[in-house]
Amino acid sequence: MMPFTLDLVPIWTFILGVGVFLYVLLDGFDLGVGILFGFAPDTRSRNLIMNSIAPIWDGNETWLILGSVGLMAAFPLAFAIIIPAVYFPIAIMLLALVFRGVAFEFRYRDADHKSFWDHGFSWGSIIATFAQGIVLGAFIQGFKVDGRHFVGSSFDCFTPFSLLTGLALVLGYALLGAGWLVLKTDGDIQLTARRYGRMALVGVLIAVAAVSIWTPLADPDIAHRWFSWPNLIFLAPVPVVTAVIAFFVWRSLSGPSEAGPFIGAIGLFLMSYLGIAISLWPMIVPHHYTLREAASSQSTQAFLLVGTLFLLPIILLYTAWSYWVFRGKVRADIGYH
Repeated sequence: MMPFTLDLVPIWTFILGVGVFLYVLLDGFDLGVGILFGFAPDTRSRNLIMNSIAPIWDGNETWLILGSVGLMAAFPLAFAIIIPAVYFPIAIMLLALVFRGVAFEFRYRDADHKSFWDHGFSWGSIIATFAQGIVLGAFIQGFKVDGRHFVGSSFDCFTPFSLLTGLALVLGYALLGAGWLVLKTDGDIQLTARRYGRMALVGVLIAVAAVSIWTPLADPDIAHRWFSWPNLIFLAPVPVVTAVIAFFVWRSLSGPSEAGPFIGAIGLFLMSYLGIAISLWPMIVPHHYTLREAASSQSTQAFLLVGTLFLLPIILLYTAWSYWVFRGKVRADIGYH
């Protein structure tokens, strides 16, 4: 009999997929709050908006570390190709995240320059988000590869399509941030968040439609996957469900619902994530390498999995606990209650 061997590639694919989505969701809404922070009309509003994410914002970036380290260890070939291809937007993103963190801390400690740090926090959020969107667009379009090496220019990632996805992600994170503020605040700030949320939603839908048209037109393989028979029938629920969720988000932002906008925004991101996965599966380096071809050895994946399965539940538990402790509305004078 052949000895049973556990295939670890699907397990690592699932771990990285969930890790990336949790990063987009969790860091996405606090980056979105930072994007909307720049539109706050006064110091009291800015303080309250900042307090809504203060207890949990830095822990959200744990998932960025998990995703990047997991990609390097479990799919090293993909890491070796993708990172040089998107070096500049990743560097810009990291610098923006660092400056954003500095601004977050210094606005409380450097009262004489509080306005400067406020602008720094908002612009750091916008730039980091836009850079992430450029990485996403470059990934969808694919990279110039010769054998196992990236052979393109470091500026190849800056294309009209990647600039569109960058703008789309800024609008998407703003929608998530608006949903969070609707959930966590009340009064004038909540009303303002609902208004900005509706504006962001319109922008998101336009951007999603543009990307959904552009991608199959630019890539015959993606067009065949979505529009060939019988795939057309099997995949039709994806845009239909997306449209239903978008209508739900609009109604929630226009009505009394407080949890609906945030939950609906999560649903839109989930459907977009699913759409990208359907378009590119099973590629991890689009047009060149599949997940299995880019994977590290079985022994390496098994060694990494032991530590990951120990740490991942701990990360999930402390993340869930922090959100549970700081549940409820935030107030400018007493914080959470």
